[in-house]
Amino acid sequence: MRISERRIVGLIGPNGAGKTTLINNISGLDHPTSGTIRLEGNEIHNLPPHRISGLGIARTYQNIRLFGEMTVLENLLISQHGRGRASVLDSLVFTPHFRAEERRLRDTAMQLLERFHLAGMAHQLAGNLPYGDQRRLEMARALATGPKLLLLDEPTAGMNPIETEQLGQQILRLRDEQLTVLVIEHDMSLIHQVCDEVYVLNFGQIIAHGTPEAIKHNPLVIEAYLGREEENELAVGERKG
Repeated sequence: MRISERRIVGLIGPNGAGKTTLINNISGLDHPTSGTIRLEGNEIHNLPPHRISGLGIARTYQNIRLFGEMTVLENLLISQHGRGRASVLDSLVFTPHFRAEERRLRDTAMQLLERFHLAGMAHQLAGNLPYGDQRRLEMARALATGPKLLLLDEPTAGMNPIETEQLGQQILRLRDEQLTVLVIEHDMSLIHQVCDEVYVLNFGQIIAHGTPEAIKHNPLVIEAYLGREEENELAVGERKG
């Protein structure tokens, strides 16, 4: 599997296919038992998460992991700690350089909150936000680290169609800003909206790779995943009826 720069790449597959496991390996939460993971040609699969984050990889989680007892703004500020240019001495003495750096990071955080329509909630506790806003905050927090590669694990889970489309526009904007994105998603409308290419994973094996349109009509994918999703949707519809 190869992810080229400034591309939005989708990863789809049935539950249990290994999608989140792959992201966990890329981000350093887990380590592969075989194979290698490279970033810009350098092997990273044995590095701890903080080293991988420092190299420019950020992620969101399928289950939201915000600091619920901190404010929305504080969630972004704490994510920027590795981007500060002030020294330890600057912070201890509270030098003008340190104060200027604090203002710069705060301004950057507020710009991200404005971008995700969260600026008016900056001083609210993150844990008190509605679910959709928490999803947006988690993405903003990942971007606050200044990544080269952003890993999104089901970023629209629990969102309504309008919220999903709006988040899709934000993801498309990332490509315009020269970021590279890997997105795991069950919502095929989002995959079609944002992805340049899609990989399909089934039981730990890549069974297809191509454009969203090509994947949609791939017989292997239909059998392993898309057909199953349609059956599930039909079953849900029958139960509701």
